[in-house]
Amino acid sequence: MELIDKFGRKITYLRLAITDRCNLRCQYCMPAQGIDIVDRKELLSYKEMYRLTRVLSELGVNKVRLTGGEPFVRKDFVNFLESLSFNDKLDEINITTNGALISNYIDKLEALNINAINLSIDSLQKDKFAKITRRDVFENVYDTLEKLEESNLKLKLNVVVQSGFNTDEIIDFIELTKNKHIAVRFIEEMPFNGKGQRNIEEEWNFTKIIALVNEHYSTVEKLQDKKSSTSRNFKIPNYKGTFGIIPAFTRTICNDCNRIRITATGMFKNCLFDGGVFNVRDFMRDGASDDELKQLFIDTVHKKPKNGFVAEAARGNDVSESMSTIGG
Repeated sequence: MELIDKFGRKITYLRLAITDRCNLRCQYCMPAQGIDIVDRKELLSYKEMYRLTRVLSELGVNKVRLTGGEPFVRKDFVNFLESLSFNDKLDEINITTNGALISNYIDKLEALNINAINLSIDSLQKDKFAKITRRDVFENVYDTLEKLEESNLKLKLNVVVQSGFNTDEIIDFIELTKNKHIAVRFIEEMPFNGKGQRNIEEEWNFTKIIALVNEHYSTVEKLQDKKSSTSRNFKIPNYKGTFGIIPAFTRTICNDCNRIRITATGMFKNCLFDGGVFNVRDFMRDGASDDELKQLFIDTVHKKPKNGFVAEAARGNDVSESMSTIGG
């Protein structure tokens, strides 16, 4: 049994949100006062997360990305990673983090064979970082960046390109790849900060970002992208690292989509832009067997929309969630 949608796409990648809580308050992600966090009993337990992951891995999911909120905010997250690492059907366990809490765990993450860390960092300037995140933790996060780069974990930097804030730093981030084995990923900004709290002055989309890069460098080398890659990848000749652009909002990457999402409260999403298909937490707590879970996943994935525009149209205009609620 495999997870295949009606367009023939095989689902092999799960994004699982560990919590809706976060220790930062990034402007594009949530409002300054934070969001209404859910009661802890509404969150999936680690035992439930492990079971879900196991069932999905038996249906061909071999890659899991753990997100939040901020996953390291949740107590005992590293112990959960350890249990997940015993699942021999998983080829990759990756983590998306803001880096503010993980510096003491890097050795442990290496020992658990975690594959890659995606570090969210939207500015290399201390004052601007504080303005974007509404927290003064830049030095801590940059120290984590350097420690991760020296570790055997693959390191990607996630940079949300925000008009009026950090577009003047795009070249600075690419210059980080000159001497560091890192992959910088520029992400198109999306209106998921909870009730549209931030006005986007001008749209910094894929085309505009790559045009800026081409203006600055005489040669930009296009790399071969993996079939289901979410980014269009490049490098500057003789630089150690690479950079890519994730067209998250213009959605030119949907055709090869191989992923599903489960939020911290158990809402199953075929697409970032859909409103959630069903709550797998309630289904499990009502006594569903593993076989019933498998059949539900198979049936639901078959209805996966062709792309993010179809998914968004189906849910109407009510995109009021925070990215922290959705799962990054």
